[in-house]
Amino acid sequence: MRLDVVTIFPEYLDPLRHALLGKAIESGRLQVGVHDLRQWATDRHKSVDDTPYGGGPGMVMKPSVWGPALDDVIAGTGPAATARDLETSLAHKKLAPLDDPAPAGGGEALFDGDAGHGAVGEAQSRGPVVVVPTPAGKPFTQEMAARWSEEEHLVFACGRYEGIDQRVVDDAARNYRVEEVSIGDYVLIGGEVAVLVMAEAVVRLIPGVLGNQASHEEDSFQDGLLEGPAYTKPRQWRGLDVPEVLFSGNHGLVDRWRREQALLRTQQRRPELIEKLRAAGGLSAADEQVLDAHREA
Repeated sequence: MRLDVVTIFPEYLDPLRHALLGKAIESGRLQVGVHDLRQWATDRHKSVDDTPYGGGPGMVMKPSVWGPALDDVIAGTGPAATARDLETSLAHKKLAPLDDPAPAGGGEALFDGDAGHGAVGEAQSRGPVVVVPTPAGKPFTQEMAARWSEEEHLVFACGRYEGIDQRVVDDAARNYRVEEVSIGDYVLIGGEVAVLVMAEAVVRLIPGVLGNQASHEEDSFQDGLLEGPAYTKPRQWRGLDVPEVLFSGNHGLVDRWRREQALLRTQQRRPELIEKLRAAGGLSAADEQVLDAHREA
């Protein structure tokens, strides 16, 4: 997969080089390009914003800068053609060999527009998904992360100030799949933090990135429920004990306990998810018994 991020603060995206994402870069499963929007500004001040039509506070990011920037980043032309991909911060560490290694080079090669892409498939033939983080967008979900993890190319457009001129989004939608997305009902200073959140959620779902496939199959939201509690050594800590069922050796019993804990936690913290599952027929009779017993307790 390839991720490209357009921003006026490229250094904000340095965390993409670290931890699991850095390992994905090192292994060749992920390529990340970060592009300074000001490279496409044409005036001597490198300005990227102007006052809003109709008046009001703040500034709006200019279409005359954003349009060419997205065109070049998607096509691998102009300043984007010579942008060097991010290199992992883990390069000094020895990584486990891959079962199906990607072409060598990872983040070391220059972006040529086809870097990291395999055979032409449906996702690639449709071009990239252009993601615009905005408080006015659709809520970002685990389902969205899973869908994007199957794409070949994601391009993130990080707005600032009062946002990007809407014509940039409308124009991009003529040729590409554009999604305006919010990570929560609050307002951030800019889109960079949202990109870090979404990138982590997406990349960890790429096959081979997590060492254990079950790690994300048992995550919160994968089955519509929040994940239940987890425990490790020591068995007793500060007067608190690990539940005895986890020492039973009965995997069926443990699985059922975990399901019950997930149901109860979801009912307590996100009851709307329980109702959604119920409406979709996703709750069994045994699940309903657990929830009924809890309500009566």
